[in-house]
Amino acid sequence: MKLNLGCGTKRLAGWVNVDKYPALEPDIIHDLDRLPWPWPNDSVGEVSMAHVLEHLGQETRLFLGIIQELYRVCRHGAVIHLVVPHPRHDDFINDPTHVRPITPEMMGLFNREANLEWRRAGAANSQLALALGVDFVTDKVALTPTPEWRDRLKSGEVTMADLEQARKSRLNVIQEISMRLTVRKPATAG
Repeated sequence: MKLNLGCGTKRLAGWVNVDKYPALEPDIIHDLDRLPWPWPNDSVGEVSMAHVLEHLGQETRLFLGIIQELYRVCRHGAVIHLVVPHPRHDDFINDPTHVRPITPEMMGLFNREANLEWRRAGAANSQLALALGVDFVTDKVALTPTPEWRDRLKSGEVTMADLEQARKSRLNVIQEISMRLTVRKPATAG
């Protein structure tokens, strides 16, 4: 099964399109903040969440529960496609329904192998994969610059190094982040 979670008006053919608003006519009406989700364990092979995850789980406990639900319903090897606004872009900042920034570094906290390495090294990183019994590997990250920065890069006015430096220190450089995660099972709590 392939789930298009929080589909809004962007329905995908061949996917189960899920949203909480009946007016959007999804295949399944479900509020993703309501746990548990209505799918069986290990039943999902692919998930799309385009501009969704940043809206979910305003309280940390609920957000972590959502991560556990995503893991529960996915089978080993499932692929998750995430698209989120960059937290230093006005698209993120100006929307009061965005409850938390989603970054590749944050998603890395749900990687069991990284957690084990941090534990061995005595690092202070939150070892959420071990604590929650989940394991997501971030396979790919793509940053979409704003049109202005994309044009400046294309013209040669700035280099990739300039773009990277600006991304770390300025607003409205990167518009969105796309990530591809793979589910590894089984994972066991720490």
